[in-house]
Amino acid sequence: MLLELNAQARKEHGRGASRRLRRNGLVPAIIYGLNEDATPVSLDHNFIYHALKRPNFHTSILNILVDGKPEKALLRDFQMHAFRPEVLHLDFQRVNDTEEIHIRVPLHFINEDIAHAVKVQGAHITKILTEVEIRAKAADIPHNIEIDLQNITAGESIHLSNLVLPKNVVLANLLRGDDAVVVIAAGIAEETETDVSGVAVADIPTVDAKSEKADA
Repeated sequence: MLLELNAQARKEHGRGASRRLRRNGLVPAIIYGLNEDATPVSLDHNFIYHALKRPNFHTSILNILVDGKPEKALLRDFQMHAFRPEVLHLDFQRVNDTEEIHIRVPLHFINEDIAHAVKVQGAHITKILTEVEIRAKAADIPHNIEIDLQNITAGESIHLSNLVLPKNVVLANLLRGDDAVVVIAAGIAEETETDVSGVAVADIPTVDAKSEKADA
């Protein structure tokens, strides 16, 4: 689904022009790519500020209406003020239906609390990666890639090659021969050795040989 946002083309450039835009509640941005000239635009700051808080905004195809003219694009980068809740600039890349795109998408972990390694074996889950780089056409870009941890066991790890990918999506790392670890189930709790009678071995008293001789 295309997310639509309105933008206005801007003719003034430079830091002074950008500061004036921000004082007027706008944020400067640029749209580039597909062998076309870059288009400087401005957008409503409040809309963008709240949109950036939604994970889907970062991986969705955006229909940017520049003075009414549509530009299909993806958010590529944005800059925030160091300490104020203010968006300083955004970069959008034009996309079409035929070219493949490299983009990072988040990993979505489910069933961690009921994972066998956690619930039965007392291990804990360590996430090595929280996002991955994929290659796909714009229409096939997923908002995230889901990883089900329910059946992971202590000592087991999940690699990039184990991920279940949406149709027409490939992992850039695997294409480079890098099958990185995504998640590990580690730190298994110690189990107390128990004999057949149900008495823990650690609870059976031992006899000190030296003390036994002294008593004799």
